[in-house]
Amino acid sequence: MKSEITISELAKLMNVSVHQIRYFEEKGVLLPAYVDNNQYRMYGMEQVYQLAHILLLRKLGVPVQSIKECMTSYSADQYGQLLNRSLREINTELLRLQELQQFITKVLHEQKNFQSHTNPYQIKWRDTTYLARWMEIDSQTKLDAKLLAERAKSVPNLFESDIHYIEDNSSTITLYTETEAPGDFSLPSGNYLSTQRLVHEEDELEQVIEQFYSYAAAQSHVIQGPLILIERSYLSLFSQDQLHFELQILIEPTTHSERGNRS
Repeated sequence: MKSEITISELAKLMNVSVHQIRYFEEKGVLLPAYVDNNQYRMYGMEQVYQLAHILLLRKLGVPVQSIKECMTSYSADQYGQLLNRSLREINTELLRLQELQQFITKVLHEQKNFQSHTNPYQIKWRDTTYLARWMEIDSQTKLDAKLLAERAKSVPNLFESDIHYIEDNSSTITLYTETEAPGDFSLPSGNYLSTQRLVHEEDELEQVIEQFYSYAAAQSHVIQGPLILIERSYLSLFSQDQLHFELQILIEPTTHSERGNRS
């Protein structure tokens, strides 16, 4: 009884296609043990192990044309280096996927949060937030593509970030992005009056800001900080031709129950 198997049996055993095995043979990295009288390619245990090694090297990103060299001349140290390099690349990709997962989760959460609010004005508890300065612009200056291009390098993945526009009583608006460590500016924890709006043009924000301050005055809110304008450009995916902004301002708490309204 023959101990060797046919190419189709080898393909089934190793969960690859016959075409893939033939390709490896064409490139000279795998040869059958022998060809029988019926011209069937026959493979033994040696070829099974060789194919297993070939498939592993392909998973590690080794080109087919380099596999023969690896299998005939690589030392144990060289294989160790190959595996370590592959491991570093995998860890880098895992980190990229984890960051993408966190971003997608954030987008879905922000969109759900926006849709769930029936009252246009909310009071939110906000923990201390650290911000890194991105750029300063004159209050009369409108962001344009040229200005963004000049400053884009300082903010990776620019339009995946929440851009904070901080307005004080001067003629300057400072743009910040959030950072985990203490940065150039921090927003203290506390109750923030908040409203989220969709606008077609940034010029519409002036009216939104006026309405925001009018509402705060009508509710007798005591304002304790500067106006914060947060642009979430990624939410524009859900609203064609509209930009998403959230206005926030720190207010003096009026009741203990407001602190519990965290979102």
